[in-house]
Amino acid sequence: MALYCVGDIQGCDDAFERLLSAIGFSPSRDTVYLLGDLVNRGPGSATVLRRCMQLGDSARTVLGNHDLHLLATAHGVRKPSRRDTLQGVLQASDRDALLDWVRHQPLARRVEHGGQSLLMVHAGVLPQWSADDVLCLAAEVQSMLQSAGLADFLQQMYGNSPNHWDASLQGADRLRIIVNAFTRLRFCTPEGRMDFESTESASHAPEGLVPWFDAPDRRTQGTLIAFGHWSTLGWMNRPDLLALDTGCVWGGCLSAVRFGTTLAEREHCKVQCPQAQQPG
Repeated sequence: MALYCVGDIQGCDDAFERLLSAIGFSPSRDTVYLLGDLVNRGPGSATVLRRCMQLGDSARTVLGNHDLHLLATAHGVRKPSRRDTLQGVLQASDRDALLDWVRHQPLARRVEHGGQSLLMVHAGVLPQWSADDVLCLAAEVQSMLQSAGLADFLQQMYGNSPNHWDASLQGADRLRIIVNAFTRLRFCTPEGRMDFESTESASHAPEGLVPWFDAPDRRTQGTLIAFGHWSTLGWMNRPDLLALDTGCVWGGCLSAVRFGTTLAEREHCKVQCPQAQQPG
C-alpha cells in the first residue's frame, strides 16, 4: 500500500489522470491526499470532482481557497471573475452532488505513517497553533460548511481582518482568520501577523515578513507539514516541510510525492501540464 500527496490540480483533470497513471495508483491498494484547490482556472473542474468522488476513500482532500470560492459562487455570495472556469460545475446536471461533496471536506488532515505524523493544509499554519490546534480549528470551520448556516458563513468569510490570532476571537472573526490561514497564507511577521498582498517566492520575502513556515516560534516545528497554494515557491522538500504546488495550471507540473515505509522516504513524481492560463 502506497501513500501519496498531490499538489494543486485546479481543474486540470487530464494532468491528474496522467499523474495517477504515471505513479501506478491503485484505489484498492493506495491512498492519495490532495492538498486543495481541486477546481478553477483549468478546463475540467467538474471532471476532477467526479474523479475524486469515484475514488472514494482512497482519495482524500483538504479544501483550498478556490474550492471555497466555488461554494461562495454557487450560493451567490461571490460573482464569477473573468478568470474563473467554474461553469462546468455550476451548470452540471449533478451540480448538487458535486457541491455537497466539496462542503463535506475538511481544511486540515493528519495521518500517521511509519510511526510519524503528516499534517496537511492547503496554504499554511499560524505559528501560535500546535498540530492538535490545527485539527480542532479546522473542525470548527467544517461544522459550519456542513450546517444550514452555510450561506451566511460564506457571506462573512471574506476579508483580511483580523490578521493576528487571538484565542478569544469568536464568531465570524474567528472563523475568517482560520480560513485565511489554512487557505491563503504565504507570508507573516515573525510574530504571526498575516500578509495577503505578497505572492513572491520565499527567497524574496518583503521587508519585515517571513514565509509562514520560517516563523521562529512556530509550534508545529518537528511535525511534517505538506501544503500547496504557493506556485512561485514551487517544489520544496525539507525534513519537516513539503511544498507541492508546482504551477500545473500555469504550464508547470502537477506534482506528487510518494512516501516509503517512513515519511522521510520520499520520491517526487510529476507530469508536465499544458498552460491553461497566463500568470498575473
